[in-house]
Amino acid sequence: MKSNDLVSNLMEVPPFGLEDKQKQEFMLSRLCDLTSHHYHRNEAYRNILNGVFDGEKALTFERVEDAPFVPVSLFKRFDLLSVPQEDVVKVLTSSGTTGQAVSRIFLDRETARFQETVLVKIVQNFLGKERLPMVIIDHQSVVRNRQSYSARGAGVLGMVQFGRRPIYALREDMSLDLDAVLSYLKSANTDRVLFFGFTYMVWQYFVRELERLNVQLDLPNTILIHSGGWKKLQDLSVDAGEFRGRIKSLTGIQNVINFYGMVEQVGSIFLENELHFLHASNYSDILIRDPVTLKPLPNGETGIVQLVSMLPTSYPGHSILTEDLGVIRGVDHPGLKMRGKFFEILGRVPKSDLRGCSDTYQPA
Repeated sequence: MKSNDLVSNLMEVPPFGLEDKQKQEFMLSRLCDLTSHHYHRNEAYRNILNGVFDGEKALTFERVEDAPFVPVSLFKRFDLLSVPQEDVVKVLTSSGTTGQAVSRIFLDRETARFQETVLVKIVQNFLGKERLPMVIIDHQSVVRNRQSYSARGAGVLGMVQFGRRPIYALREDMSLDLDAVLSYLKSANTDRVLFFGFTYMVWQYFVRELERLNVQLDLPNTILIHSGGWKKLQDLSVDAGEFRGRIKSLTGIQNVINFYGMVEQVGSIFLENELHFLHASNYSDILIRDPVTLKPLPNGETGIVQLVSMLPTSYPGHSILTEDLGVIRGVDHPGLKMRGKFFEILGRVPKSDLRGCSDTYQPA
């Protein structure tokens, strides 16, 4: 693609270094290129644009918010490929309960390379380039199949590259192997360790278990990165502040960083800034749309989250309407070194609204 050089050049810039106005120019150019690319190479995507966005007229737009988008649910119903099947090197699936349809995301070498490179740049902005001793609050079998694995496995495998001699803290039955964790921390000979896990699992199988065992750790220089699972914690009346506070009181860990992402846009993750809001990098962006009209909303108003990404060329995941509610809290904040938009995820869209949105997008 003609704009792949644009993405490669942006990777030479600090991942949060572009002010929003400058980023919009790059994002617009890339989205126009990606939309045309997928339209001409993906029949299902072309049918969507022909039926919903007036066909080729949708290929010419002058603002990022005017780029055509598809609901994330379509990836659960259709195999959306923009490359030949023989070029696919990896298939990712979203998380889902038993019997529930899951997204299938097809990666070729180029898309996988872009996503991995961007993921590294974003995470290193928070961790630095040194690989740290790492404790993964999961069990090892979650990453056994490297050709086709779940969003959970993809998340673990994406983060494990930032660790040195990683250990899995849970046994296959999800019980905490405390002796193994304590032994590992002692042998690491440093209290600067990287912990990683999915939010509910960190809470249920690590925090609650330490409390049950009356175990106290002393890891003030350790970093915990976690993601997902907030719905289950909200059901337990546990908010982000209590989550951070309980971890600090039990382990001494002060640097607790949440991140938001989805298997449909692997690599384009959003990590928490110093204000505890999620922050968009140079390579991705967020828009908020009215749940009824789907028109873009101004900053500060709550609506459906739309995510755009410069990365996916093997599938049309560059502009996705999610199933989450959110609000943009600010942009280019003068008190932050990180430029760009920052936002908050508030929960899920009611299923009735989602069904109405999704039914609008029916490939012919």
